[in-house]
Amino acid sequence: MLLRGVISAPLPPCLNFGQVRVPTFPRKLSVASSSPYGGDYPLSVSDAALESRGFLLRRGAEGLDLEELNAVFVAVGFPRRDPEKIRLALEHTQAVLWVEHRRTQRPVAFARATGDGVFNAIIWDVVVDPSFQGIGLGKAVIERLLKELLGRGISNIALYSEPRVLGFYRPLGFIADPDGIRGMVYSKRQNKIK
Repeated sequence: MLLRGVISAPLPPCLNFGQVRVPTFPRKLSVASSSPYGGDYPLSVSDAALESRGFLLRRGAEGLDLEELNAVFVAVGFPRRDPEKIRLALEHTQAVLWVEHRRTQRPVAFARATGDGVFNAIIWDVVVDPSFQGIGLGKAVIERLLKELLGRGISNIALYSEPRVLGFYRPLGFIADPDGIRGMVYSKRQNKIK
């Protein structure tokens, strides 16, 4: 289901990535209610609170092991992806946020956003390792991603969601498209013309 929120500096240019460990900006989010891009989206849990629980918030793809991210994708039911294709997708992604479990140094939550940098953004690949679900990591990632996009002046933020997790996104400000627009996807299957 397509969900849309009117939620809203140009985005950084595509980043050049080298190998499977993808380098980008080496920044962690710092103060709970601030973002390098501004935005007036409230955060329900501070970075310090997450760090005290053993989690580090990461912005950008530096240090993100794509095989470990792939393991999280598979654990939540996504198909296994070619790491090179993940790298290319991240190269064309304007915002990446993920949570690292400090003890294991592995990603346990992840989300990214693509868009035109002016009007529209789409949030993709929101995942939380099943062993870490229900403790606020997904919410922390989405709140910070929204804050960053809003701070950049993005006026239309959308995401695709499975019906079973719609309840997760509604309290974060997402609603079914208020204009009644239904998303469509391209399918290679051809309908038989009779």
